[in-house]
Amino acid sequence: MAKTGIFYASAGGNTTKIAEALKNAFEVDDSDFILMESDFDDISQFDDYDALLLGSSTWGQGDVHFSWVDALFEITSENVSFAGKKVAFFGAGDCKKHKEHFCSALGKLYEVFKSSGAEIIGFVDKSGYEYQSSLAEIGTCFCGLAIDNVNEEAKSAQRIEAWIKQLKEELAQ
Repeated sequence: MAKTGIFYASAGGNTTKIAEALKNAFEVDDSDFILMESDFDDISQFDDYDALLLGSSTWGQGDVHFSWVDALFEITSENVSFAGKKVAFFGAGDCKKHKEHFCSALGKLYEVFKSSGAEIIGFVDKSGYEYQSSLAEIGTCFCGLAIDNVNEEAKSAQRIEAWIKQLKEELAQ
């Protein structure tokens, strides 16, 4: 199996819940479980992994968590290549209070990593979600796992479980 790193940032703890489920499902070591606010040093940390599971809560007008900003800027400004890496995105949002930016942080991560040559995996059908718009929309899918533990908590465990199964299949290919 590909060496997998989980890099995540969470405001209210909901993105952390996804990250922890992924850590357990993929048996990721503590040293490969990177909280962006405290464990992330620089983008060279991404080099150690064949697969990256990247999480962010969505802030403000659809922005990534503040601890992702410098890393994304560095990747973009230095034209870092993620060719040969499989990358999947996850995060939490509020589909009622922030319905016009629901989980848009995933879309911002997607744009940076896709333009850096990563193979994006983990797309999720957007049917069954109620929101107005999202930068995470790619056709009929989200570019990763979007959950809402504020309004749709009853759906979260099933969505996470299904996504883990999907990722295991996509990482095996």
